[in-house]
Amino acid sequence: MYKGIEASRGIGIGSICLITDYDLSFEAKHIEDTEAEKSRLGAAVEALKVKTSAMADNIRKTIGAKEAEIMEGHIAMIADPAMSGEMNKMIDAGQCAEAAVTAVCDMFIGMFSKMEDDMMRQRASDISDVKTGLLKELLGIEDVDISKVPQGTVLVAHDLTPSMTSQIVKENVVGIITEVGGKTSHSAILARALEIPAVLSVPGITEKVKDKDTAVVDGTEGVVYINPDGEIVSKYVIKREEFIRAQAELESFRGKETLTADGMKVELFCNIGTPKDAKKAIECDGEGIGLFRSEFLFMDKSHLPSEDEQFEAYKEAIEIMNGKTVIIRTLDIGGDKEIPYLGLEKEDNPFLGYRAVRYCLANPEIYKTQLRGILRASAFGKAKIMVPLVTCVDEIRAVKALVEECKKELSSENIAFDEKIEVGCMVETAAASLIADMLAKEADFFSIGTNDLTQYTMSVDRGNAKVAYLYSAFQPAVLRSIKNIIEAGKAVGIPVGMCGEAAADPLMIPLLISFGLDEYSVNSVLVLTARSIISKWSKADADALAKEVLALSTEAEVVAALKAAAR
Repeated sequence: MYKGIEASRGIGIGSICLITDYDLSFEAKHIEDTEAEKSRLGAAVEALKVKTSAMADNIRKTIGAKEAEIMEGHIAMIADPAMSGEMNKMIDAGQCAEAAVTAVCDMFIGMFSKMEDDMMRQRASDISDVKTGLLKELLGIEDVDISKVPQGTVLVAHDLTPSMTSQIVKENVVGIITEVGGKTSHSAILARALEIPAVLSVPGITEKVKDKDTAVVDGTEGVVYINPDGEIVSKYVIKREEFIRAQAELESFRGKETLTADGMKVELFCNIGTPKDAKKAIECDGEGIGLFRSEFLFMDKSHLPSEDEQFEAYKEAIEIMNGKTVIIRTLDIGGDKEIPYLGLEKEDNPFLGYRAVRYCLANPEIYKTQLRGILRASAFGKAKIMVPLVTCVDEIRAVKALVEECKKELSSENIAFDEKIEVGCMVETAAASLIADMLAKEADFFSIGTNDLTQYTMSVDRGNAKVAYLYSAFQPAVLRSIKNIIEAGKAVGIPVGMCGEAAADPLMIPLLISFGLDEYSVNSVLVLTARSIISKWSKADADALAKEVLALSTEAEVVAALKAAAR
């Protein structure tokens, strides 16, 4: 048995097709005719754009428009003048096209791969895919045609990139196993859209298998068996049938309110990173947007987005949601999120440094541009403003003062906006948790960011493998912090939501019901699953479990108790 990351749920049993890595080595020659070399690079770029466009069209037809946007994003990267401009500069300096592509792509890959946010790190994987594609074009290497694998195939690769995944014929592939990748990788997103079980980040798996080996892929538990005995195969055939039945039952929750077993109503929102992601939220039956990560608007550009550009993006998401709440988090940069054109200085400890609301309040003109864009968009639906990384009352007061300043400006310009727009804060630091009662008197709502709250509460860098064992929202300190935040909000009557990963965790959900969480914001594809879990717990049962769990002293004890009670 091998363990990995459960990236796409379900059970797959089939015969392995091992996809080996290409040899992309090249001789770094000095170039004399730089114009001819730039033309060679340009031809490779155009050829890759044509192939990628064809992949996008195929995904649009076979999977959906939302998933096709992944490959369209690759096209945008290929055509990015900033990227191609840097490559051409290197060629002008005498580098060959292959060396220029490698150096420039590796620079961006390095920048994004260091980021803490999974969705940001995904950019590194996307750029790596583009790099591979360009090198193949320059070196004349032909792709393996994954579309021709036979029925019952389990694909095994070091990394199944989006360009590879786009070739998959759903009826032929029953499972995917890779050595790298995570739940938010674009390959994982496409695997989920295709409903193909996938286990990613299985260490050294390509060295442990060969073509035609039998594999069992448990994408729900993140487990892989190679050449299992008959007893294990029989066990997983039964599990596969049970999973198929359970998935069919989830559809009965579509279009329904999100209710606990005793009829208490809560809201089930979605987390998005771009305006177009709002379409997926609607498709998955989300009741609103609990987190719109606005920094994507800044990271996708080589310049500061204008007020009009931001307004159009926020307006698009708000109109797609058609009257449902859209909570827009203001610019959350610094820490793991670098934006080169903003010129942020390198810091020894960026997670405790000049980031998020700290940067925004120190740069009021940049911040006001964003706030004005959000305010203008609020005239087209129900928008809310959410402030990240709040650590003291002064910060939320300062943001509210800037919002009022922007309102006055827009009024004088006869520009419409929602006069009663709410301003809330993310509670994701130990400081904010400790003064949650004070912040609750200033904020219109709370949203708990469990990823950072866990990191800051436990004083642990989740990117450091040596201390990763401490990074868990089930640590007693984190659970007490979550409970305190929710109770502080409830005491003054403001709604409290959660937009961190814990909001969709089946083990955490009964505790959140007990604590009184009003709004759960999850990945769009988890909406029906979360609604189903919530429906299985009454407040009384959740309270009894929470009382037991809060008396426990260790994370291991907490998880064991929650697993024993899981429904």
